[in-house]
Amino acid sequence: MKVKPKKHLGQHFLNDRNIASKIVDSLTYQGYSSILEVGPGMGVLTRFLLQKNKLVFVAEIDTESVEYLQHSYPELENRIIGDFLKLNFSDVFKEEFAVIGNFPYNISSQIVFKILENRTQIPEMVGMFQKEVAERIVAEKGSKIYGILSVLTQVYYTTEYLFTVHENVFTPPPKVKSAVIRLTRYREALEGVDEALFVRIVKAGFNQRRKMLRNALKALEIPDLLESHDFLNSRAEQLSVEDFIELTRLWKEK
Repeated sequence: MKVKPKKHLGQHFLNDRNIASKIVDSLTYQGYSSILEVGPGMGVLTRFLLQKNKLVFVAEIDTESVEYLQHSYPELENRIIGDFLKLNFSDVFKEEFAVIGNFPYNISSQIVFKILENRTQIPEMVGMFQKEVAERIVAEKGSKIYGILSVLTQVYYTTEYLFTVHENVFTPPPKVKSAVIRLTRYREALEGVDEALFVRIVKAGFNQRRKMLRNALKALEIPDLLESHDFLNSRAEQLSVEDFIELTRLWKEK
């Protein structure tokens, strides 16, 4: 059965099996028995995942790709589970699972936020992103690209930039380079910290990143006793993840 792959949701299909194998081998396969592949397309990663001793599920919404996967990988029967972003993971997975994929570019950030929301079930992720997005996720404090996505990811996951992928290994070729990164969870919650307030502070700080935090956070009503704190004399990009945690803790205490 031949099905011509088509681009959908900003996705570019990987056509290099060596790169595909390298991506699949970037998972550690430790501590979980199931893997969810996002956007498998014509199954270039799937074929290698199915060689691992894990239960493989795929999240795919393109009807042509689903038809191809059903025909080419009959072992996936009942494990093609639709839209990743709309999925209630606890309905499918009773234990922890890893996420992997060549992610559609224009929903890649949404995929990361979905993983963060469900971090108690997802100890590990390996994904291919547009290079600029990958660099933002792993960026360190002080960098011009360190921002909301960096902090909200790194507060729960260790981030690793694994390798860059050239545009000529995709169909159709994108106009930008791609990169593969790995997320490894190191905590599930911020003990003793108001996580909703943490998110509000991070977002407010970076939404006006050129301003000192005392000005960027004014709308959140800074506690009087924090007014003279050194954190507020810094810009958001100058604070580490742990600094943001400490700022949130102090904010709540005051």
